[in-house]
Amino acid sequence: MLLKCLDSYKAEMYLEPEFAKFIQHKFEELANKFSYQTFNNIDASFDLLVSIGGDGTILRAITHVKTSGVPIVGINTGRLGFLATIQTNEIESAFKDIFNNNYKISERSLVSVTTNPVNIALSTINFALNEVAVSRKNTTSMISVDTHLDNEYLTSYWADGLIIATPTGSTGYSLSCGGPVITPQAGNFVITPIAPHNLNARPLVIPDSTSIQLKVNGREDDFLLSLDSRLFTLSNDTVITIKRAEFKINMIELVSESFLNTLRKKLLWGEDRRN
Repeated sequence: MLLKCLDSYKAEMYLEPEFAKFIQHKFEELANKFSYQTFNNIDASFDLLVSIGGDGTILRAITHVKTSGVPIVGINTGRLGFLATIQTNEIESAFKDIFNNNYKISERSLVSVTTNPVNIALSTINFALNEVAVSRKNTTSMISVDTHLDNEYLTSYWADGLIIATPTGSTGYSLSCGGPVITPQAGNFVITPIAPHNLNARPLVIPDSTSIQLKVNGREDDFLLSLDSRLFTLSNDTVITIKRAEFKINMIELVSESFLNTLRKKLLWGEDRRN
């Protein structure tokens, strides 16, 4: 349906190489009806990127978009879909609006990460849309995360890990660990401990202009660092610096949709019989 819809607008279509192979293998007859190419890199010459899947697919899509500013359209074939809000039965009407420029752009801030010593694998794509998290590795014991904000000591979290979430990520991992929901345009990060040993260790909302430094200690020599769904193993002598990224990701939002509307639908707010 999507290929047919885009073809009807005479759009130039470029598919991610692995997805193109999948389409050709699974739907060869259908794929041969349409003209498309593949891409290796996305730059500002592209008009938009269409992500088909769930929110996790969009998190992978941003690694293609990077700093290009190309807007992302999210078609939801997953479960929850805070980012991928267009349902499959809405494809035709949604793209009619998009090709008629009847949509909004929702700018989403990101976090960037640097390490000392430098981790080469991490430095290639060092940003995340949802969150950065440190967590224990190869142990059931807690870790201690020494945390500084703008070089001022905050505390040492004894926990299974620590999440630094953006407003976009506030409805993800952080929310499941008791963090607050933050609207996308709010200029904040939230620091959320994962299963803290001290019950008075609560999520903390800070300005996104803050520089955050983390240092992990634990019984094992290594710990895990995740940027959205990308995992890295770092040694305990590593100092992590987290800041707001210098660029944003543009999400296409239909005029009929809004974050509050999505929040209400996805979290079933107002579904109580008393309402």
